[in-house]
This record gives sequence, C-alpha cells and structure tokens, in this order.
Amino acid sequence: MIQRIQTLYLLLATAMMSLTLFLPLATIVYGGNELVLKAFTVSGVEGIGMPLPIYLGLLLAATTALLLIIIFMFKKRLAQIRLCVSAIVLLLGSAALIGLYCYRLCDILTGDLVFTLGFASLMPIVAIIPVALAIRGIARDEALVRSLDRIR
Repeated sequence: MIQRIQTLYLLLATAMMSLTLFLPLATIVYGGNELVLKAFTVSGVEGIGMPLPIYLGLLLAATTALLLIIIFMFKKRLAQIRLCVSAIVLLLGSAALIGLYCYRLCDILTGDLVFTLGFASLMPIVAIIPVALAIRGIARDEALVRSLDRIR
C-alpha cells in the first residue's frame, strides 16, 4: 500500500488539507481590530453579526476524511478513481466556499480594512495537483492489471 506512488500523493493531499483545518485562512485588520478566519471559528467577531463558518469547517473536514479513506481502498482501483474525482470536486467547492466566506466577511465590514489571505486558504487548490497525479497512478495500475489478465 505505502510503496505505491499514488498513496504518497494522497498522503500529501491529506496533509495539505489537515493544514487548512488548523491554520488561519485569512486575516482582516479594520479599525484596530484583527479578525482571524479559521476553519470552524472567526476570532475577534464580537458585535459584528457574522455567522460562524461551521459549514466551511465541515466541508474541509469531510474532504480530509475522504482523502484518508481513499488511501485504504487500494484493492478497489476503479472506486478509488471515482472517489478521487469526487475529492477534486470537494476541493474546488471548499476553495470556492473559502473565497465566498472571505468576500462576505469583507462585505460586512465597512471602512478602511486590510485583508490578508492566509497560506492555508490556498491548500485546497494546491491539493488538486497530488490528487490528479494519484488518479494517473491508479489508472496506470489498473491498466497493468488488465494487461496481465489478458496474458493469462
């Protein structure tokens, strides 16, 4: 299982998505206050009326769990490919939700503000690359197994 390159790619994508759960996604400084957006919380929101990003955190956690589940499905290659494609869709959705939540947060705040996008907010987009490489590796394994079945 670990000796396959696609497992390493999926572990890398899982580690990237784990970073998004714990590191700050964005920081907004306005009027002397600092708001820090994380996967499940927004710190410094007292009196603004911004809802907590629970759905964002749940989507990020579900994507991370799906990537971890895909690793252990090494005997079912076709199901692994299908789940990898659905993981890419979830990664794109989580990146869009991060952008939407940051836009909504900046829209609520009026006045002079400084918006800084965090390192972890780019991880869903970057994690698409190892997942796509894992799909390619899984497809290669499937082609090899099919070619060996024809020889028998």
